[in-house]
Order: sequence, then C-alpha cells, then structure tokens
Amino acid sequence: MVRRKAAQPRREAMGGLSKGLAVIRAFTREHAALTLSEIARGVAMPAATARRCLLTLEELGYVMRSGRGFLLRPKVLELGAAYLESMNIEQLTKTHLEELARNTGDSAALCVLDGTDIVYVARASVRTLIRLEAHVGSRFPAHATSTGRVLLAGLSAAGLETYFKTARLEALTDRTVVDPGRLRQLIDDCRRSGYAAVEDELAYGVVALGVPVFDHSRRVVAALNTSSHSRKITKTKLVRDRLAMLQEVSRQISADLAGVQILSLSAEA
Repeated sequence: MVRRKAAQPRREAMGGLSKGLAVIRAFTREHAALTLSEIARGVAMPAATARRCLLTLEELGYVMRSGRGFLLRPKVLELGAAYLESMNIEQLTKTHLEELARNTGDSAALCVLDGTDIVYVARASVRTLIRLEAHVGSRFPAHATSTGRVLLAGLSAAGLETYFKTARLEALTDRTVVDPGRLRQLIDDCRRSGYAAVEDELAYGVVALGVPVFDHSRRVVAALNTSSHSRKITKTKLVRDRLAMLQEVSRQISADLAGVQILSLSAEA
C-alpha cells in the first residue's frame, strides 16, 4: 500500500503573513477588544508569536492598545476597500447607479470608509452640483456626509470609539455637526432607521440621503447615496420621495455583491 505524504506548505508561502491575518480575523463584533492570551487561544498560536503579530500590526496602524486589551483601528477597513475596488465595483454597480440618477434627475454614488474619510468608488450623474462636484476617488470627511454616517453606524462599538479618537470634526459650513455627542446621536439614529440625511453640512447647497450596502453576511461594506441641490429639494422631501427607491437599489447592489463574493469564495475553495 502506497502512503501519501501529508501536504506540506509551499516554501513560497509566508507564514508570518498568514499568522498576522489570523490575528486580525480573531476580532469580531462580539469580541471587539481582546487580550493577548485571548487572541493566542482563539487562533491556536503561542502567546509569543501572537505578541509579535500584534506589535507589528500596531506599528503598521492596524491595531491599538486599550489597557490590557487590543482593538482594531479603522485602517483595517482599507483591506475591505481594496477588495471592493478589486471587484471592479464601478462596473458592477454602473447600471444601478445610472438608473438611480436617471430616475431622480440628480447624482448617485457608492462610497466606502477609509480611516476618517469616505471615498467615492462609483458614481453616476445627470446633474452637476453648483458648489461641489465629486468623482470616483473623491474623499470627504465622514462626519459631514450621509454615506459617512451610514458607514460609521455599521462599525462595531470599538471601531466607532477609535473613529472618535482619531477624527478631526471640522466645521465645513455653519451647519456641520461637530459636537461629538450630537454626532453620536445621529449615528445611533441612523443605525435604528437604516438611513442618514444631511443638508448644507458638507457644502452649502448640497443635500444627500444615504443607506447601507451589505455583503453576503449582512455586514455594512459600502454606502449608497442620492444627492441634489437644496434649492431643488429639501432634506425632508428627499427622504420622503427617495428613501424607498434608494433602499431598493441598495438591495439590488447588495445581492450582486453577495453573488460575486460567494462565487469568489467557491473558486478559492
């Protein structure tokens, strides 16, 4: 009887990278703060190895300390943003965004969170805003945008605390919410209602409504918005007239993203 040799790791594989990613995956919504021993036990790794991984991740800005525990920092979201971008998200959502822009006569966009900013990864428009013109790659402070508040509402409690520790809540207009307590309340409201709306906060004349976009496990991975000029439509009317439409487009994009992700996971398996 011929015995098969156990599969050996390829020499080219980087064990350190694999261990570092395992440490990142140890954090969850339910376990946002973990001690060294909890991480080592959770990933079946010697404490000394887990400590080296954590120190490296801390130096790179992906992890921070809080007492005896460790927390993920918002920079980890860059990994998710890179994944969305690698899926050619602009092409994947092109039809949905164009249809939304055509139905509203305004602009529609898909954004992700990158640190304390939101970044446009896809956009369609049939109207140019007088005060502000965004394009794919544009970055804006999350606290002053509808999509930013939607994405912040999707963070874990620890992730949100990290955001408030690192964000500069700058007043871009005299209507920008910069009080941390008030902003927290608006984020909580968004988490309960499933949407956020802003008017004259990012720039005078800009009114926008945002809703979350989910992956196959119902995690918030992006935010979809519709925006217009406040002379054309008020924030209250924007919510009343477009929320249901925006939520339907979000469901369609979420389904498309989930399909691509599942196919990707199946191919890797």
